[in-house]
Amino acid sequence: MTWKPEIEELRERQRLAEKMGGDEKVARQHGRGKLDARARIAGIVDEGSFREIGKIAGRGTYNEKAEFEDFAPSNLIFGRANIEGRPVVASADDFTVRGGAADAALHRKFTQCEKMAHTLGIPMIRMIDGTGGGGSVKSLEDMGFTYVPAVPGWEDIIKNQETVPVVALALGPTAGMGAARTVASHYSIMVRGLSQIFAAGPAVAAAIGDTLTKEELGGSEIHARNGVVDEEVGSEAEAFATARKFLSYLPSNINQRATRVVTGDPAGRRDETLLSAVPRGEKEVYSMRRIMDSVFDKGTVFEMGKRWGRAAITAFARLDGYPVAVLANDPSFLGGSWEAKSSEKVERFAKLADQFRLPVVHLVDNPGFMIGEDAERTGTIRYGVQAMNAVYKATVPWASIIVRRAYGIAGSAMSNAENFQYRFAWPSGDWGSLPIAGGLEVAYKADIEAAEDPAARLEEIKAKLNLVTSPFRTAEQFSVEDIIDPRETRPLLCEFADLAWRKLEGE
Repeated sequence: MTWKPEIEELRERQRLAEKMGGDEKVARQHGRGKLDARARIAGIVDEGSFREIGKIAGRGTYNEKAEFEDFAPSNLIFGRANIEGRPVVASADDFTVRGGAADAALHRKFTQCEKMAHTLGIPMIRMIDGTGGGGSVKSLEDMGFTYVPAVPGWEDIIKNQETVPVVALALGPTAGMGAARTVASHYSIMVRGLSQIFAAGPAVAAAIGDTLTKEELGGSEIHARNGVVDEEVGSEAEAFATARKFLSYLPSNINQRATRVVTGDPAGRRDETLLSAVPRGEKEVYSMRRIMDSVFDKGTVFEMGKRWGRAAITAFARLDGYPVAVLANDPSFLGGSWEAKSSEKVERFAKLADQFRLPVVHLVDNPGFMIGEDAERTGTIRYGVQAMNAVYKATVPWASIIVRRAYGIAGSAMSNAENFQYRFAWPSGDWGSLPIAGGLEVAYKADIEAAEDPAARLEEIKAKLNLVTSPFRTAEQFSVEDIIDPRETRPLLCEFADLAWRKLEGE
């Protein structure tokens, strides 16, 4: 006597699980230009590394003799896998089983999936495709009752956000709970034309008079620009590669440290183009991203949230192989002024860097918080103060490079001024409580009006103050620590990265 019959039944149940929702529904999924759940997991993890958990969980069908006949799997597939050799929890919603609706899932499987990540201290990958909420209205007839809303396992979702990197990929129409699971992450991705996110879909929105298509209501064109998600890509393959890239800069959990890699870019490299990177004309625009590409290890700058809060650039990069978080201003958008969305973006990123213990490099060209009616109506100062608070609360090593402007409260949010300032300024540095151009005519109004030639007097005052605003005058008072040749920026930041990581690795 052996257990061969049971093993044969096990193999049959596993085979049926791999059919997912059946050939017709899988073909329909592919016909929409979408990969199926199993193909998605294979596409994002290291080849051959996925070990599924709960594969035969679902709903069995039995004949009158209580003998097994058929099997419908749960619509959540998850397990242990590797990404670049590091273990992760990989999960994918199976849209071919009841459109990903929660009433086709097993709540315990969902909660165990989330618990696995924070219990073992490994990153969580969610590939979301479906409604994911409380199920369909039709399910009420089967249950025979309604229920007070609750989300089993949400506490585990919170614990994951607090302890391990969480990446969410919205890979189809994602509503309700699916939308919430997407947003409850550290990094989220949508695929252009394939993904939509909404609190409720078009049919429900029509009830309040909003007759819109899925794309019009919740496409990536909307959510990659309002900050609901961090990235918009052109294909599922690109989404997988982007998610893997994001994880490469982070540790597996908050109690570990991210890894250094060999990039082959010399720490002492000096780029001659930095000497003219910032134009002498104060109103001339330049590319901060070119400066970033020059200063950090070649090919390592990975920007996060490029399409929203655009006055602030948030990115990961490497210095002599060490991973760092990068904050910078984009002078080509609103002159680099922080408005509400940019401030929100800075706050979130500063908290992320501190949570996962990544040193921060801040490239500063901040003329201040955005001003005007729109700025006031959108609550810029509130979001700006929250961004400043996040910067001041950060406890990781922090280096600032004043590339050009640093004005007002927003300028002072370059770092915690109460701490040791690991800070360098370029000769193009320009700082103060407010730009001279913005306050000169007010401050000297009486003097200018009393002059025989007001225009000439204005120019005379400007010339005099321009001498006073030389960054070397500030350096004389040690109000800025060092003014450097821009070509020295990379070697000095690589030195900072070495010191920073010595400290972090000793925590």
